[in-house]
Amino acid sequence: MDKDTVNILCKQFGICNEVIDYVSSKEKILKDKYFSNIEITKEHNQYKIIHAMQKARLNATHFNWTTGYGYDDVGREKVEEIYSYVFGTEDALVRPTIVSGTHAITLTLSGILRPGDELLSITGSPYDTLQKVIGVKGNEKGTFIEYGIKYKEISLDCDGKIDINKALASISDNTKVILIQRSTGYSDRKALTVDEIRVAIKSIKSFNKNLIIMVDNCYGEFIETLEPTNVGADIVAGSLIKNPGGGMSLSGGYVVGREDLIELVANRSTAPGIGKECGLTFGTTRNTLQGLFLAPMIVGEALKGALLTALVYKDLGFRIVPDINDKRSDIIQGIEFQSREKAIKFCQGIQSASPVDSYVTPEPWEMPGYEDEVIMAAGAFVQGSSIELSADGPMRDPYFSYYQGGLTYSHCKLGVMMSLNNLYKNNLIEKEKLVF
Repeated sequence: MDKDTVNILCKQFGICNEVIDYVSSKEKILKDKYFSNIEITKEHNQYKIIHAMQKARLNATHFNWTTGYGYDDVGREKVEEIYSYVFGTEDALVRPTIVSGTHAITLTLSGILRPGDELLSITGSPYDTLQKVIGVKGNEKGTFIEYGIKYKEISLDCDGKIDINKALASISDNTKVILIQRSTGYSDRKALTVDEIRVAIKSIKSFNKNLIIMVDNCYGEFIETLEPTNVGADIVAGSLIKNPGGGMSLSGGYVVGREDLIELVANRSTAPGIGKECGLTFGTTRNTLQGLFLAPMIVGEALKGALLTALVYKDLGFRIVPDINDKRSDIIQGIEFQSREKAIKFCQGIQSASPVDSYVTPEPWEMPGYEDEVIMAAGAFVQGSSIELSADGPMRDPYFSYYQGGLTYSHCKLGVMMSLNNLYKNNLIEKEKLVF
């Protein structure tokens, strides 16, 4: 980093020289040892996506859009064809009207499950918002349990792995869908790798080939060269304002998988007899596909930022999940602060590095869908976009904060420096610890 850049960081962002030097020392370690593997995966996935677009014969006319019912929306059809190629599936549903990852997962499960069926989660409790959808938390109307769908969950083993034997023993005659959450969520476990998912799927299918295996793929797309659909998952869902949207998608979600299952989900998304044949894209086709094109690069930048955050805070004595040498399978970096104040100051530091709403000071609040107060730092161009630099966490012991995203590595680095600077200036980090 040259003197002029350091001068900008000190004078315009108010970052202390000690913080700049400390973060720069950790960055050098990562550049020398870790970033090259990220580049290899990024290149593979970039070529995979370009090939899918070429195979689908994408052309400029597909960026046009229709009105009303959306009949013959060739752009919508092309997006879904390309997604099916990228994920190696028979079919796909990709719509801007899917508002979040939770919505995509809910839509998928609602389309497949019927009263009396059982949903079995084999990765422990799912993400907080999905617990309210199922009906095991909160008092919402229209939950799965209210509609007569049964639910069970199996905890991960002591090593944070899927307990295959326990999972198989828990399958009943009513079990229809096995749910696997790839990402860490608001927990202290590592994200499941595609290979770990492969092993679980193989065991389950050997036990009962008719069971439907669904993977919540949020935060995990393009971290590896394979996706869960490449290793036997029947259906997978995620959000376009996370990894696959590449920071360009304005809204939306996707579901990819077997053709018969996509038909069920499509019928739930519109109506039986209409399915995928209607539904406007509202002019989002270009953004959706350009975001997909950029996604491998953006995910790679976010991963570098996650590694930098991890090493910076690990060497200050904080517990981090995943650890530096762990195989990563999502973009999230968890940091255990064991202090409400430190977790808040960390997130406020991330917010102050944002290009949008940098002057806003986030505070914990009772966010819809969550049991605890949650603080969210997200000064993003797209509201709620967690592929952009962001951080959040529930206000509960041991006060984990979850860092994710970053469209450029430079922005990630600024976020790390601003978060550490905020802790440092508030006397929550001892000066003596900023040594290298």
